[in-house]
Amino acid sequence: MSVETTPERFRVLVINAGSSSIKVGVFEAADGLLDRLIAGEIEGIGTAPRFHARAADGTALARKSWGEGGEATVHHLIVWLIGWLEERFGPGGIGAAGHRVALGGLEHTAPVTVTAAVIAKLRALVPLAPMHQPRNLEPIEALARDYPALPQVACFDTAFHRTMPEVAQIYGLPRAVSEAGARRYGFHGLSYEYIAGVLPRFDAKAARGRTIVAHLGSGASMCALVAGRSVATTMGFSPLSGLVMATRPGELDPGLVLWLISERGMSAGDVEAMLYHDSGLKGVSGISGDMRDLLASEDRRAKEAIGLFVERIGRELGSLAAAAGGIDALVFTAGIGENAAAVRAAVGEGAAWLGVAIDPAANARGGPRISSDDSAVAVWVIPTDEEAMIARHVVRMVGAGEAAVPTGRQP
Repeated sequence: MSVETTPERFRVLVINAGSSSIKVGVFEAADGLLDRLIAGEIEGIGTAPRFHARAADGTALARKSWGEGGEATVHHLIVWLIGWLEERFGPGGIGAAGHRVALGGLEHTAPVTVTAAVIAKLRALVPLAPMHQPRNLEPIEALARDYPALPQVACFDTAFHRTMPEVAQIYGLPRAVSEAGARRYGFHGLSYEYIAGVLPRFDAKAARGRTIVAHLGSGASMCALVAGRSVATTMGFSPLSGLVMATRPGELDPGLVLWLISERGMSAGDVEAMLYHDSGLKGVSGISGDMRDLLASEDRRAKEAIGLFVERIGRELGSLAAAAGGIDALVFTAGIGENAAAVRAAVGEGAAWLGVAIDPAANARGGPRISSDDSAVAVWVIPTDEEAMIARHVVRMVGAGEAAVPTGRQP
């Protein structure tokens, strides 16, 4: 039986496109509440795509594989996804789509409704984020072409950091270079925005005060919040900088990059591939970029990679505390932050000088509060939800009170 979107029941498709996968979620807004109906993912894009989806209670809803080659481009996969959703919810069953976009530049300080002009502006930013921006835009362009009546909203990972002071956004470069786009943009903004929004439920004092959030996943960064607003972050011009990550190096002397090119004979493309895909935990350990594999290993190189990961967090924690003028709370989030108790314990031990003291039992349970009673800093484990943040933006902008817009495919 088809279920159509009504003013009381507004469904949002959230698309989070990565290099070889697209995470999807379907949310329903009703009576002022937002519920996740479907969580799914298309993996193996470019090789052998496969789709799986489950309901909010974990029940499997669909599995499909396209095999190698064939028509399984991003455009084909997005069209198939809309068709599958229409079979489930009926024509018009999806009221709008929201997308995570890596870079909004300095112009976009908030989500925007997608138009042809917006797409053109975001396309112009591709040289500033060549590994992320094109992949984020492909689903947007696919929907704009085949489902032009479907409202779309672009939500930017950089927008949340536009509250940083001007001196925190610029580099010590000639002004002409800065004005051409060489700025500290910061990323993971949707995650930080979500944490800032839910933090009052956990710690009202921290929400009003100075909180350092550690988004630790395969991509990792940290952000200093003062009264819920970003004042400093570890990532800069690109998602390469700051902390050590699964396959990215984090902080790096630019002179080293010049040396790789001039003395090692590497091309710009070679350096880019190494920095994005072969560095970080994977490069240091020579084993894996997955923290779970490294924590389970007795190999000396794995332990060294973990040690470097923790050391960089400790260094940046001190820097961010200085930018915030102190620290009232520390929040761990994302895959490693939410699940790796050993990493949290090591970070806490290194931050004892800031007054951080972690309760081993609470940390082993995963929190939510993992600081000891005598800790001068409240320490929390709070799961992030970037897709829910995107869905909230879409509902706010498109409006649950608007009639559904049919998603019928255009010829």
